[in-house]
Amino acid sequence: MERQLTALISGLIEHGLEVTLLSRASRLPPHPRLRWIRVPGPARPFSVAYPWFALVATGLLLLHRRHRIVHTTGAIVFNRADVMTVHLCHHGLAEKRVTRVSRKNRLYLVNARLVAAMSRFGERWCYTPRRARHLVGVSGGVSAELHRHTRVDPTHISVIPNGIDRSAFRPDRELRLTTRGRLGLAPKELVALFVGSEWEGKGLRHALGALAEASEWTLVVVGKGDEVRYRRLSHHLGVENRTRFVGPTTNTAPYYAMADAFVLPTAYETFSLVTYEAAASGLPLLVTRVSGVEDLLLDGVNGWFIEQHSHDIACRLRQLEANPDLRSSMARSSREGTRGFGWESSVAAYIKLYRELGAAAQSDPRIEIASC
Repeated sequence: MERQLTALISGLIEHGLEVTLLSRASRLPPHPRLRWIRVPGPARPFSVAYPWFALVATGLLLLHRRHRIVHTTGAIVFNRADVMTVHLCHHGLAEKRVTRVSRKNRLYLVNARLVAAMSRFGERWCYTPRRARHLVGVSGGVSAELHRHTRVDPTHISVIPNGIDRSAFRPDRELRLTTRGRLGLAPKELVALFVGSEWEGKGLRHALGALAEASEWTLVVVGKGDEVRYRRLSHHLGVENRTRFVGPTTNTAPYYAMADAFVLPTAYETFSLVTYEAAASGLPLLVTRVSGVEDLLLDGVNGWFIEQHSHDIACRLRQLEANPDLRSSMARSSREGTRGFGWESSVAAYIKLYRELGAAAQSDPRIEIASC
């Protein structure tokens, strides 16, 4: 979400808009049209950081507000806002009985349940006609959840997908060979890629299980999770030698470039940026039918919808293994399918929405926004 917000604000500034950002931190470079107001407070644990930020940011917004449009990223302040972009609907998460937790121990589970309850309370408070003029879901699936779980007029709920940097994520043969060499992978070795944290919910165990049935494939895992537990699982499955745990990184492009397929048997997503990055990098997609992915994946064209089941994933991997031409055509279709998801179209959609909400006349480029 931080990357998406940074890209959005940068795009708005390029269009001549004045932006005030309220946040704990900012990676944006100084600019005459950008005013950053730091919200002091802890970042972890989220059960403490969330209510702290909501209270402090609410006060700062009241104190410093001088904008025509207030735009928040979710239910994070108690103020009335003109636009609320919803990256994750916690009521939708609860509906599917998914618990977001990085490690399966009692302390993490208690914290996760507390965070989920607080987040649902925040949504009940913020996502109402009195406090939200307009809700934006980052995918059709999120928008549908907002229709089901809020009392906001359906005409005041829309979809604006997040963007993808297609110049940063693209097929790159040189990067492919360099990254493979660094990981000790042969140039023609078949490699599946998994990118994500919260490995239980993202279905990593199903991806590892598929390796046991697809013996020609290696799996590279990028992200943060309970590595000790999943290394133990890979050993138990007999795929330890065909599994690489890379860990978390801010530069994922090299790993997409070196892969032959992208695998994400996840239980729940809202937009799944990693799937769009994989598609822009020209990878066949093996992903469950979840929000965001449904807007991108064409079954049998640029990949397949998979079940959270090792056998189903293994069957698709073997199909790709047996048919190099199919891999190539799916790779091309994946890349082509991301053309409509550049940041230019996303920024333009937000500017259009601000204007519709009365931020300025069409001839006035000075639209001011507070983004929290």
